[in-house]
Amino acid sequence: MNDKELWQRYQDWLYFNEDLGLYLDISRMRFDNELVNTLMPKFAKAFKDMEALEQGAIANPDENRMVGHYWLRNPDLAPPELRDEIITNLEQIQDFVQKIHEGQIHPISTPKFTDILSIGIGGSALGPQFVNDALAPLSSALSIHFIDNTDPAGIDKTLDQINDRLKSTLVIITSKSGGTPETRNGMLEVKEAFKQQGLSFSDHAVAVTMLGSKMDEMERNEGWLAEFPMFDWVGGRTSEMSSVGLLSASLMGIDVNELLAGAKIMDIATRIPDIKQNPAALLALTWYYASNGKGEKDMVILPYKDGLQLFSRYLQQLVMESLGKEVDLDGKVVHQGLTVYGNKGSTDQHAFVQQLREGVANFFTIFIEVLKDRKGFSIEVDVDTTTGDYLSGMMLGTRQALYDNNRDSITLTITEISPKTIGALIALFERTVGIYASLININAYNQPGVEAGKKAAEKLLTLQRRIINELKTSKQPFSLIELSEKLEASDQIEQVYKIVRHLAENQRGVVLQGDLKKPISLSVSYQLSE
Repeated sequence: MNDKELWQRYQDWLYFNEDLGLYLDISRMRFDNELVNTLMPKFAKAFKDMEALEQGAIANPDENRMVGHYWLRNPDLAPPELRDEIITNLEQIQDFVQKIHEGQIHPISTPKFTDILSIGIGGSALGPQFVNDALAPLSSALSIHFIDNTDPAGIDKTLDQINDRLKSTLVIITSKSGGTPETRNGMLEVKEAFKQQGLSFSDHAVAVTMLGSKMDEMERNEGWLAEFPMFDWVGGRTSEMSSVGLLSASLMGIDVNELLAGAKIMDIATRIPDIKQNPAALLALTWYYASNGKGEKDMVILPYKDGLQLFSRYLQQLVMESLGKEVDLDGKVVHQGLTVYGNKGSTDQHAFVQQLREGVANFFTIFIEVLKDRKGFSIEVDVDTTTGDYLSGMMLGTRQALYDNNRDSITLTITEISPKTIGALIALFERTVGIYASLININAYNQPGVEAGKKAAEKLLTLQRRIINELKTSKQPFSLIELSEKLEASDQIEQVYKIVRHLAENQRGVVLQGDLKKPISLSVSYQLSE
């Protein structure tokens, strides 16, 4: 395609939303009109599926749940019994945040909270991390920290950063069930840190959980500072517009009403049952074309702005957890998915862009462009050229270099990073996932693979408890074979070995003797600490 033809294709397929200052350019994806015509019946069904979902249909049949994250930014669309609940929750968040900011709610020993420690995992962490990184003002009165893993060293590092400000730290623990192991572990570690400093954890703790959960019960019994609800009909990866994201964002001084407004505007745009007028449908079309509707190519996210560097991590969960499914809605084995990775430009022009340009062509790229360079004046670093001009030039140059070597790309442009545009970006990809899932006939709102991993981990932890008990009780050394046989776990000897190796390295009383290069020769015993 020559330059004139490409320019015409750009104009034919360009989407622009004036209310958001958002452009979507899919002209450099090489699909043809035949594919579009072939997919028309699938899109017609997808539009109806999304309409039914918003009207309260059971969109997650595996768990018999409605899917209502769209209602969070437009409560009038929600079933009547949920509308008031959504509005009341937002009012309660705003009231609590105002009292924190004004010092009406404060720690016992200090006039105001200075820090936030957010404990959660998956959607309970990725959304708040992304939004905070993109939007938190430098002048915020609060600093925010995250514990999003059950890594002891990582927890120690976060607590060391807070150090003596723990006495003025607000702790937000987010878990739908209240029993998520990683979140519970982080909470227990932080509780111990408060105890070591002679502080009352309950006077600093806020729960974000479902009514009736284990955490809800704990909050009530221990008298925590506050509790905000999670809703059964909002999944973790689409929960940023709920208490999960709005509480921490509000505390950091981010205008969440604008965040919600941007999402609402995008929701309206992505309801239009016309592919060319619907940006989510346009994205879903390109995903289907690029991956042959089977996830055959990866999606590389390249935002050209530091504030969007966590967007690829956020989208990894939203897209991969939603679309990575073994079976479709008819129970047929399909092994669907769409792999997402990326970081930011122009940093990655000095990293993986080399492979994108010249390596295996197993991907397509989404460039995210921000037109406004900064607030205020920019100096010229070369004649008629600013640092922002360089960033723009790098993005346009990389886009062209990829196209010249038959690499497909999409360019998503926003005027500036603001709460409204971030809300719109989140809503755009949420809807794209929903439409694309309908095109390929899968349930985008369950996560059986995640649950399988949790169950497997619990079995191994149960095996670990049995190992420790056996070693303590027997008070004699075992070979790995003998120990496995004693536990009736001969078929799990590798797991037994890895468990005792980990225990030994962490001074848990387990002792290994023998040649570490030959695990089968090792002797395992338990030594009581003195």
